[in-house]
Amino acid sequence: MSTIHWVEAQPRSARWHSESGLPLPRRVVVADDRMRAAVAYRLACEGTALLWRGDFQNARQLLRAMDRRVRGAAPGAAGTPAETFHLYRRFRAHRARVLGKVLVLLEEHHRLALRRAPDVSRACVEAYGPSDGPVAVALTELLGVISAREWRENGVHVPALDARIHPHYGVFAPTRSEYVDLVARTPLPGPGMRTAFDLGTGTGVLAAVLARRGVRQVVATDVSTRARACARDNVERLGVASAVRVTGPELYPDGRAGLVVCNPPWIPARPASGLDLGVYDAGGGMLRGFLDGLAGRLEPGGEGWLVLSDLAERLGLRDRGALLNAIDTAGLRVIDRLDTRPRHARVRDTSDPLHAVRAAEVTSLWRLAVA
Repeated sequence: MSTIHWVEAQPRSARWHSESGLPLPRRVVVADDRMRAAVAYRLACEGTALLWRGDFQNARQLLRAMDRRVRGAAPGAAGTPAETFHLYRRFRAHRARVLGKVLVLLEEHHRLALRRAPDVSRACVEAYGPSDGPVAVALTELLGVISAREWRENGVHVPALDARIHPHYGVFAPTRSEYVDLVARTPLPGPGMRTAFDLGTGTGVLAAVLARRGVRQVVATDVSTRARACARDNVERLGVASAVRVTGPELYPDGRAGLVVCNPPWIPARPASGLDLGVYDAGGGMLRGFLDGLAGRLEPGGEGWLVLSDLAERLGLRDRGALLNAIDTAGLRVIDRLDTRPRHARVRDTSDPLHAVRAAEVTSLWRLAVA
């Protein structure tokens, strides 16, 4: 953590924390209910952070007004899908930087000392851990922490489990059930499956599906400490903890398995922060790691299941021929491929510059075996 400094009757300072990797604000001024959105937007665009000392609900309204100004400059479709993707991603980064200039101060015990502020202490403990003194965070981040607490409390219904999965802060939620359905309905390599690996388990949803399907021992791995804690929580809630062992941070656990499942991040682009790891995989590193290690980790007659969207191909960020070549180079062959169409809300969002690409997206489960 670094330190921010401001003047409020006298010079003050606090530690700075940003889960999304926002840079340390170099200039901080105090703002309250008298701050107009136009002024706040101009200051934020100039790089000045606003430490909010007014009403909490008014701060949320200020953010919404600033966001309307930012969105007014949102790009449309431009050139190729890849160019549109990169342009829109740069815009989203710009939007995050501008809106991230509205700050709040979390006092001791994660107390938010603002009028009409909710009690955020439990949400902050779950996201950040125990309080270690005052810390400044972006209001946008705090709102995300609050939302994550609600997701964790209420859970996400997963039809394949007929149960709810409870995502933790910073762990990709299984809101896209089509990929879970693929794993739930694809025939297992053989009866009486003894061992399966779930690589990059996240919330543990696929490990739980495999355990519910009768796999005796599922070893679930993840590089993220948060994800491992989340997966352990979920398999315990679902009553399959005796069949699922969560480990990491290595991609592959020791030993071999009759089935290895991997649902890597679908976009081979650099993540902006740890919060992006569920979506972005720089250079396709996790995908390559899965393919390159698979032949040496399968039991005789075993299969590897690669669950992957073709969105990156449609965006021009990955080539289907390169994927097939990587499978071949790893000493593998394709047994079968099961496809499904996405059902999430963004498919129907015609205002999205990438709507046409998303509407055509196909998610596949590639059944792989040793060549």
